[in-house]
Amino acid sequence: MIPAVRIPSLLTCIALCAHAAPVPAQDWPVLRQGRWQFDRTIEGMGPAPQKVSRTECIDPIANFRRQQEQLARAGCTVTPPARRGDEYRFTARCTVAGTATVSESVMTVNGTDGSTLRVASTVDGKATREVLVARRLGDCTK
Repeated sequence: MIPAVRIPSLLTCIALCAHAAPVPAQDWPVLRQGRWQFDRTIEGMGPAPQKVSRTECIDPIANFRRQQEQLARAGCTVTPPARRGDEYRFTARCTVAGTATVSESVMTVNGTDGSTLRVASTVDGKATREVLVARRLGDCTK
């Protein structure tokens, strides 16, 4: 079984990587590289919601592609995103280290500088919910 500390990271990776399922380049959202803030809330992993915030300099789309490759190597199956306007819906199914995970995700893109990802997952039969709000803070300093 994956330790509890690792499951939120696995869920986030599944959710973000699912968005990066193979689709034509023109169907990818445009998210600018730079310094991004990620505020994540996870429910169902303990008695109280877990909240984590971090900032990093990244190219979100390149990051999605790298994570997609990692999921594929781990044997995960991800549906191509179904796009409606600024929403992308997708599903990911994984079994990693004996832990089965199914995630239904909806990403809403807010222009080129933000997105909100809502994920409903079942991890070995236990339901979790996650909201990941991402916003670009500006350019990266060198």
